[in-house]
Amino acid sequence: MEPSEAISIEAFPEYLDEQSDPEDERYVFSYHIIISNRGDQAATLRSRHWYITNGNGDIQEVKGEGVVGEQPCIAANDYFEYSSGAVLSTPVGSMRGYYVMEAENGRLFHASIPVFTLAATHALN
Repeated sequence: MEPSEAISIEAFPEYLDEQSDPEDERYVFSYHIIISNRGDQAATLRSRHWYITNGNGDIQEVKGEGVVGEQPCIAANDYFEYSSGAVLSTPVGSMRGYYVMEAENGRLFHASIPVFTLAATHALN
């Protein structure tokens, strides 16, 4: 199995009503990410690259080292999880992207983050 195939990513978004202000076009979301390594070698998360799209189709790119201040090394058959957040100007949007990972042998590869929807309560029927 290629290292890029061994990494799977799940996202669990949540709308934060108490931190949002729809009258000011401020919709706050948290998301919990689980990164699983189903491969036979460890992989270190070196950087992230997110595409955050609001309901108007405007895309914000977010790039940086690691996640939540860490560059976690995920052992074979192990996982890493973290929570973070995003603010949109519309009640519905989406996120997708990839992590740049480094295999034990030093090879860099991308681990795709599947698209997931951010939606304020009752914004979608």
